Amino acid sequence: MFVDGRWTGSLSGETFTADSPATGEAIGEVPQGDRDDAQLAIAAANRAADRWASVTAFERAEAMVRVAEAIEKRRDELARTLTLDQGKPIAEARDEVEELVLYWRNAAEDGKRLEGRLPNSMSPGKRVLLFRRPRGVIGVITPWNWPYTMPAELIAPALACGNTVVWTPASTTAIAGIALAECVVEADLPAGVFNLVTGPGSRVGDEIARHPGTHGVGFIGSTETGRKVAEAAAGKAAVLELGGNGPVVVMDDADLDAAAEATVTACFLCAGQSCTAGERLLVHRDVREEFVAKLARLVTERVVLGDPFDERTTMGPLNNAGVAEKMDEHVADALERGAELVSGGARADGYPTNLYWQATVLDRVPDDALVAQEETFGPVAPIVAIDSLEQAIELTNASPYGLLSAIFTRDLAQGLRFAESVRTGWVNINESSNYWESHLPFGGRSGTASGIGRVGGTAPMEAFTELQTVVIA
Repeated sequence: MFVDGRWTGSLSGETFTADSPATGEAIGEVPQGDRDDAQLAIAAANRAADRWASVTAFERAEAMVRVAEAIEKRRDELARTLTLDQGKPIAEARDEVEELVLYWRNAAEDGKRLEGRLPNSMSPGKRVLLFRRPRGVIGVITPWNWPYTMPAELIAPALACGNTVVWTPASTTAIAGIALAECVVEADLPAGVFNLVTGPGSRVGDEIARHPGTHGVGFIGSTETGRKVAEAAAGKAAVLELGGNGPVVVMDDADLDAAAEATVTACFLCAGQSCTAGERLLVHRDVREEFVAKLARLVTERVVLGDPFDERTTMGPLNNAGVAEKMDEHVADALERGAELVSGGARADGYPTNLYWQATVLDRVPDDALVAQEETFGPVAPIVAIDSLEQAIELTNASPYGLLSAIFTRDLAQGLRFAESVRTGWVNINESSNYWESHLPFGGRSGTASGIGRVGGTAPMEAFTELQTVVIA
């Protein structure tokens, strides 16, 4: 762990073993932090907060650039660590590292351009200044599916706008978290500005969210855990980017080749372990059979399950037993309810662990199946037939989630009507659900189970700062 400017073990001296989902082998011993470790880190962050807030935005930007440069120097090592610890194919790991660099460089630029305002006063003899001030200490809790970029979505903007940070990564990718922390440490920030505490989220994460010494919380992860974080952090500024079950809609006038290509990315990137994955495909009945045939062919041709260190592999194992068991349950439920198995449908044999799951396509999925209602988080493409745009909108809005949706249609007016009618925070028209850009605001709609606030660009900075009003007579 990294606390108050130095690497350290846990106060208890306890550790836990990190196992690779790709090989099944132990790849490291990680400090088993607890509440008292989190409290030490929070205290250190508070001691450093005033000094870091007083540093100019341009000096902080230089520090963010130094982090980016440290990542660039270690990009190959970071990619290998990510593949070993998370399980994603090496090509995907390299892509995540490149995007990671972008988040730190974006934060450097965005922090320099975070501005206040000069509103008018009712009195002619007064002037009013509105300053953006950092909140203080930001607690950051992040998941295992994108162990580099998702922490960067929160940590980089929090630091760039003058906050100090206490971060706890998911235990199942703690090795990758430590590798990223090494890059931040290499940037030589003042002691206490950046802190890393590893350990169970139920204790370390809860303490970070709950402790009065954190003044804002950033969380990315499941809806269930997000609710617990929100309760623990009640009264604090919060950015909660939670789960999704956003559909990919394919209308009867869609370019089916483009839709099928995009669906492969939507459903099988990161083995489907993404909040923006194509968790359900709402396909117009008139083109369903043709679309299914195109998709099945592409899955057979393009999705190569195997050793994630093999350059030919396009899909590696699932990260942990829990998500694999959910795949077992959801696919079995769909088949019991009458869905047709087009491809896949089971765990793959002959691999070092039992976390390798076949790329699965399910047709004629009833809209009340678990795989169509919940966030499966695995390599599955469940196809639900629809008869109209109105039905697509109705089914999208019937979901408790509201993160991202996508639609394929040649009619722009129809695409915009869908976008304006659905309660999702992001809508892609004629693009995969797994398409986003790091500088754009991303998050769920209010009143859904997909969280509050936005990551991306300056959006987290707006949450992690507050306005100070100064009146000059």
